[in-house]
Amino acid sequence: MCALKLYTFFILSWKCGLTALRMFMKSEHSEENIEFWMACEEFKKIRSRSKLESRAKTIYDKFIRPDSPKEINLDFYTRESLQQSLLIPTQSSFKAAQNRAYFLMEHNSYPRFLDSELYHRLCRFAAGER
Repeated sequence: MCALKLYTFFILSWKCGLTALRMFMKSEHSEENIEFWMACEEFKKIRSRSKLESRAKTIYDKFIRPDSPKEINLDFYTRESLQQSLLIPTQSSFKAAQNRAYFLMEHNSYPRFLDSELYHRLCRFAAGER
């Protein structure tokens, strides 16, 4: 696993790091990717068929539907594949779209986050500095 991917995974699995990354992405007006990624993480935990269907529709309407409030950037193939998988949703229905959002964060927002003052303050905090 490359170092960038390892650091990205660490930040996303650490509550304080995730909060900082969300704040940074919000400041860049790109928070839809991380919010979508987080919604997908929660979606994967659902076991009830009716809850899966309801939550899938909510996620689709918020992040996938064209002109939705927080529409994420998906290629045509991923969008079409997702629409087909939502006919009978499973915990993995959003996998390809979530991977795309992760890729965009990893290669666009995350490198800028690592250069940001917010990230440097977070590192000083984690090291016990003030």
